[in-house]
Amino acid sequence: MTADHLLIDVGNGRTKFGLATRENILEHRDASTAELSTEVLNQAIEDWKFDRVVCSSVVPRATEILRAFFGDSLLLLQHDTALGIGINYPKPESIGADRLANAVALARLYGAPGIVIDFGTAVTFDIVDKNACYIGGVIAPGLRLMTDYLHERTALLPRVELSEPASVIGKSTEQAILAGAAIGYRGMIHGLLEALKKELGNPERLRVIATGGDAAWIAAGLPEIETVNADLTLHGLRLVGNLHAPA
Repeated sequence: MTADHLLIDVGNGRTKFGLATRENILEHRDASTAELSTEVLNQAIEDWKFDRVVCSSVVPRATEILRAFFGDSLLLLQHDTALGIGINYPKPESIGADRLANAVALARLYGAPGIVIDFGTAVTFDIVDKNACYIGGVIAPGLRLMTDYLHERTALLPRVELSEPASVIGKSTEQAILAGAAIGYRGMIHGLLEALKKELGNPERLRVIATGGDAAWIAAGLPEIETVNADLTLHGLRLVGNLHAPA
């Protein structure tokens, strides 16, 4: 299959690959970031043909593997890459590349002002103002990090599979943890959104878009989240790739 872009989003847990045209993502694959290697990369793209590679990475070891593998054909998204949006932030070099890709996708696909909530190992909120400038965000523990930590750091609390609790008052240890995960975690997200809206001056039309592994489950109980887009980061990379493509 031939396309314009190979998109690579390197996260702490998984690395996502997307084969994309200028307009859309055609196919997805993924791999463990910890296991990323030349062999894994060859397997991931063995039957894909593309003109350029666009990547965001938050894992330095993986970044170096990708640089060595793709060489000069690799466009590594950074703060000083032409993004199509502005950045108003004291130390732009400290912003995660995935967060910038999310901000690009938010502004270009949905409009500004807006907030992207990315539910990954950490949950991140990234804010784009009315002038389509990235202005900062919030970082909090991810939902799985929280529930797994309860299991790993206590003698008796079990690891749970996420599901909706029957009530706020748990009638078992598992139900109590689920109530904390579903209702408590959503309460944190709601509270942060309310504080961000207030600080932004309560704009009339604020887009709130979610992405990440648990986004759909969490968003089901948060009506203020407008849309869940599982491919938001890859779409941001696609849009940046279009800016750097030959005319």
